[in-house]
Amino acid sequence: MAEVKVEQKDGYKVYSTEVAGRPLSVDIGRVGRQANGCVLMHYGDTTVLCTATESAQPRDGVDFFPLSVEYSEKYYSVGKMPGGFNKREGKASENAVLTSRVIDRPMRPLFPKDMRNDVTLECMVMSVDPECRPELVAMMGAPLATSISDIPFAGPVVSTQVGLVDGKVIINPSQKDWDFGDLQLTVSSSRDRVCMIEAGAKEVPEQDMINYIYQADAVNKEILNFYDQIIAECGRAKQPYESVAVPEQMFEDMKKIVTPEEMEVAVFTDDKQKREANVAEVTERLKAAFADNEDYLAKLGDAVYQYEKKTVRKMILKDHKRPDGRALDQIRPLHAEAGLIPRVHGSAMFTRGQTQIVDICTLAPLSDAQRVEGLDPNITEKRYVHQYNFPAYSVGETKVSRGPGRREIGHGALAERALKPVLPSVEEFPYAIRCVSETMESNGSTSMASTCASCMALMDAGVPIKKQVAGISCGLVTGDTDDDFVLLTDIQGLEDFFGDMDFKVTGTHDGITAIQMDMKIHGLTRAIVEGAIARCREAREFIMNGVMKDAIAMPRATVGKYAPKIEMVSIDPEKIGDVVGQRGKTINEIIKRTGCQIDIDEAGKVSICGTEAEGMALAKKYINIIVSDFREGQILEGTVVSIKEFGAFLEFAPGKEGMVHISKIANRRIDHVEDVLTLGDRVRVICLGKDRLGRVSFSIKDCPKDKQ
Repeated sequence: MAEVKVEQKDGYKVYSTEVAGRPLSVDIGRVGRQANGCVLMHYGDTTVLCTATESAQPRDGVDFFPLSVEYSEKYYSVGKMPGGFNKREGKASENAVLTSRVIDRPMRPLFPKDMRNDVTLECMVMSVDPECRPELVAMMGAPLATSISDIPFAGPVVSTQVGLVDGKVIINPSQKDWDFGDLQLTVSSSRDRVCMIEAGAKEVPEQDMINYIYQADAVNKEILNFYDQIIAECGRAKQPYESVAVPEQMFEDMKKIVTPEEMEVAVFTDDKQKREANVAEVTERLKAAFADNEDYLAKLGDAVYQYEKKTVRKMILKDHKRPDGRALDQIRPLHAEAGLIPRVHGSAMFTRGQTQIVDICTLAPLSDAQRVEGLDPNITEKRYVHQYNFPAYSVGETKVSRGPGRREIGHGALAERALKPVLPSVEEFPYAIRCVSETMESNGSTSMASTCASCMALMDAGVPIKKQVAGISCGLVTGDTDDDFVLLTDIQGLEDFFGDMDFKVTGTHDGITAIQMDMKIHGLTRAIVEGAIARCREAREFIMNGVMKDAIAMPRATVGKYAPKIEMVSIDPEKIGDVVGQRGKTINEIIKRTGCQIDIDEAGKVSICGTEAEGMALAKKYINIIVSDFREGQILEGTVVSIKEFGAFLEFAPGKEGMVHISKIANRRIDHVEDVLTLGDRVRVICLGKDRLGRVSFSIKDCPKDKQ
């Protein structure tokens, strides 16, 4: 660990050290002094304000710990003006939402589960150095602000990121290396365990991924030593809180009415609806028994949940018995099919037990790629977009849909990250691609079902992906010691709710493409991490070699009947203006005549998109004529658009005209052009080259007869 320096300034302290070759400093007491905890983090020239605040009283009527995490991107941090009429930051970007989730995940398990006071963590990006990603600085600052506050918190945790460029491992990579490298790995650690893993990768082998995770963990341990000094000198004593924990005596009284054996019978079934009905019946029995005890009735919902949880955990950990009777490494029944929705460009359905996803793939010209406005200068648009929807009916509930929440955005981003490494390049497949995963039924790990369904939908749409990708989730139930644990392949909802971990891994046969780890305990040992990654590899191999391969083994040879067809043409960038024309007149005329959508980038790549081959061929022909210089002997076909005394003007393509002199129209002498030609006639001509004045001339009469 680099040397730690402490400076006492006018009313505040500055702690500084070096991490991955860049200066890291923390201002304590400089700003935000009315928050419970506040740090002004500086990493290089990136500056992020992180605050932690807590309500004075618990919130009434909630049965969960109300933690909110907000990551706020300020455009002034990169010297930009916000878009829009108001010129003000608005709704959080997708990147901000995903960053908030990554901050939340390692921290939430470290707060008391029985606390009901609102806690808000806010991270405001004030300055961005492209060499030091602000998302990482926020992940480092939020736990420190909470640790020095008086809010009950079993931290700190700290985060490190790992990139991979040309085979070289980079700790805390720059924004460019992060965006374009082969690995995007974030690891959060406490003093003795890994607390969170998030990764996107280009088929990184499992053992290599484990090594990278623990390289990051080693850096985290060094930073925690730095944090320990700050907390020891600046931390406030933790304040007490009003616990809502269920008294042990209540559990004892419940067991007299509903025995542990009866609770086992109620919860151990593979049908989610039957289990819920059984638990509802148990709840009614307890409610009737405690009708005269208001204190017990007030806590009954949470008490039944805890009783159910203890029952499930005990049976899994001690007896290796899962609620639906499966073996610990057994996947639920699988079903997959491709091409089930008519007229869409591609579709697939993936079912795993009572989890079911239908995914629809849509293809479009590159101009329809999603525009991205944010602090990252390297990413201005997304060619591939994956979106995930989770309607209430998928879990048998009724609720008005108000658009995607943070969970939906996070699940969509995970599947997007999983499939991005296997997509063809723009040169190989010049389309914008959108996949939408519709949750039909949910009972655990719909995000991994989305990955499988999306992979098949892409293949059904004719997207030439390089390899199949599948995903699965591994769960965990822990005991009292580090080596007392059970891993569960393909966790269902109950095992997710009552277990300690949701470890999602996606990949191909050759390596990992994405990881997302959610936890409810304080961290994982290396044995658990290695075991979960190995278990997920076995499961995804089984899925890919089985139902996915049977449903669709290879991408369709061509895009579907209803998908747009796209052809690319490269032109000289200096000719772009000729194709576009004054105020877009030429290109708009081509679009009107051919029915095609035409887009041109600054490098001269022209995308012709249409549904009719004839129109696309005509558009390509027009463009080639416009950008080519007339040369002697060239045969062209044109339309008479103007007649003069001395000849006729022909249009060969929108904005591209030439003249045929009256003497070159016919093999006989004519006195008037109108004797032979009328407006709108289609004629073939041969280019005669340039005359002595440098003008290009054309002839109808000299055009070879077989070309007439």
